[in-house]
Parts: sequence; C-alpha cells; structure tokens
Amino acid sequence: MQDSINKKESVITINGLCKSFGELEVLKGIDLTIYRGENVAVLGKSGSGKSVLIKIIAGLLKPDKGKVTVLGKQIDKLNGKELDNLRLHIGFSFQSSALYDSMSVYQNLAFPLTMNVKNLTRKEVDNAVEEALEAVGLEDKIHELPADLSGGQRKRLGIARTLILKPEIMLYDEPTSGLDPITCTEINTLMIEVQERYKTSSLIITHDLTCAKNTCDRIAMLIDGTFLKIGVFDEVLNTNEEQIKKFFAYNFIQ
Repeated sequence: MQDSINKKESVITINGLCKSFGELEVLKGIDLTIYRGENVAVLGKSGSGKSVLIKIIAGLLKPDKGKVTVLGKQIDKLNGKELDNLRLHIGFSFQSSALYDSMSVYQNLAFPLTMNVKNLTRKEVDNAVEEALEAVGLEDKIHELPADLSGGQRKRLGIARTLILKPEIMLYDEPTSGLDPITCTEINTLMIEVQERYKTSSLIITHDLTCAKNTCDRIAMLIDGTFLKIGVFDEVLNTNEEQIKKFFAYNFIQ
C-alpha cells in the first residue's frame, strides 16, 4: 500500500445513497469518500448490499436517493455516451472474471483495447498486451485459452484486461472468492502491486478479512444497509459494536 495518500483529492464520493428493491431496503443513506491512490474495502456478509453499491458506482443501477460522484461526474446525471467515456477510466474486476472463453489470452486483452482506442498499430497493441500480462505474471500464457488456466490465473487475466486501458479507478468484486489460501495471497499481493505500479484508487468488495487487512488503507463495514464503522483495519476490528464483532469472530484472520 502507498505510504502517502492525497486526501485532498477524492475520486469517488458517495452522499446519502439509498437503494431499495420493492419493500427491501438495501442501502440506507450511506456516505463514503475514496481518495486518489487509496484502496478501500467494503466488508459485509452476503446480501448486505456490497454488490448493489458497486453496480451503482459503475452506472449499472440508479440510486433512489443520494449522489454518487466519480472523477467529478455525478453518475446518474450522465447520458449513455458520457457514461461510456467515464467507464474508460474505471477498471472492473468481476467475481467471475468475465472472460471470453472462445478467445485466447492475447485476444481477451486486445479486444477491449482495439474497441475503445482507435487507430492503434499492431505493434502498439502487442506492446500493451505484453505489458498487462507482465504486470500480472502471465507472459507465458499469451496464446492459451481461458479454459486452460487455473482459477487464480483467470483472476489475474481478468485484472490484466482491466489494466489494458490504464484505468484511474479499480473496482474489485470479491477478488479472492473461490480461491485456495495460497492463490488468495497471490491475488492480494497483485492488487497491492497494481495500486503501486499504476497509481490506481480501488474499491474492493469482499467478505474476506485477510484480503481487506492486507490490501486496503481503510475498510468500511456495511451492516444492514449502513456503514457502521469506517477506518483503518485495527480501528474497525477493535470496536464495541456487536454486529461488527460477530462478523470478525466468524472469520479467520491470518
């Protein structure tokens, strides 16, 4: 993690965010600011609203109330073209990695680049793909298919595909879900390396305490649609809030 964070410049600002589905209140007026160069984890049990939050930030869902500003743009006020342009600055690492199984590793990376950046030469595309693969340690897998990769390698490839466009913000959705402990450690290390190498700001949606502890500058505990506590890991861990204590007691921290 970076030693110093510019806390004068926010890249994501959330104010009074509310979201319901029918009578089910998922987010109940939450506030959060993520600063440039900072990794922030949103922790919570399944169904707590973590995925809804990341979808609102990405412009995939609209808030019922409140405001979400990303890189100075209020998400729900953007038209389709403006939203597409903003998304070029945001990297999405999906839980499933969202790879094209019929495409090689090279093609999975080249496709979003050539779709979004016009008039690139073949050499420029090759160089960008090689750089992204080198960043995640998959240089030797360039001609393989996703089906030939391990679960951890698929996660790495998904991250590489987001890095190909040099995003300012990374959104990680359960980056260590379904992985063995050794591979989880490798992915955690990779997220720190991405932060340091590309100077990204990241929101990490997870229920993995080890991931949050090892990769993030701050964590935000999302319980029953509200942030009960936001702070550095030890501050949140050492709380008298019973619901947070139960969450930590259930999880094992290395």
